[in-house]
Amino acid sequence: MKTVTIRLAGLLQSYGSEANFNYRTTLGYPSKSAVIGMIAAAFGYERDNPAINRLNNLAFAVRIDQPGRALQDFQMVHMQKGKQIQSKITYRDYLQDAVFVVAIGSEDSELIEKIQYSLRHPRFSLFLGRRANVPGGMLQTKVYEDTTPINILDSLQWQAAKWFQKKQKKQDKVQVDIVADANLLPDQRYYLQKDKVVSFSQKSRQFEFRRIAEKSIELINPQFEKLGWDTEHDIMNFL
Repeated sequence: MKTVTIRLAGLLQSYGSEANFNYRTTLGYPSKSAVIGMIAAAFGYERDNPAINRLNNLAFAVRIDQPGRALQDFQMVHMQKGKQIQSKITYRDYLQDAVFVVAIGSEDSELIEKIQYSLRHPRFSLFLGRRANVPGGMLQTKVYEDTTPINILDSLQWQAAKWFQKKQKKQDKVQVDIVADANLLPDQRYYLQKDKVVSFSQKSRQFEFRRIAEKSIELINPQFEKLGWDTEHDIMNFL
């Protein structure tokens, strides 16, 4: 299997699963459907292109290297009903300063190469979950031969921002979570999430359930600062 990694970082990110008009929440990590949407945009697919559904077959895993902080804003929406205009407040949740590493795998080597090229030369604009959430610069991608998304995320060094790593300089290792297709983590308990793309059509957006599993791993903190010991201090000296 060939695998491409994508580092997702930006000022704001938001990945809804179950949401309604009034309150649009976010997951704590990129959903597979959001990443499929990004790949489809990079390919230049229109929302109702049936080729989008085949992207559900990609092997998918994401590592949460920097969880980010929660942010909520609200917007005032005005709707006309008959001769009256009604106003309503809607709430939206975001993740600030988050960093994720997505790994996409396939036995189709050409498809993985096409994904990497297209993400760096997209036909349509790319965004991190919502149209207003732009990536923090060009996406950092890398292709790996003969490995799976889980294997590469297990071995890849910590991708959090340097300032975030320094905040944890007293820890030589940090714990991060990996969320993946359940078949990639067969020893872990799975749960269902409505995250399989059926249609991105604005007239009828539809998603089905997919199996998801999680695990935690430890990574080395490159900003770890070992505490030194003052061996010259003599506690008995005052006697």
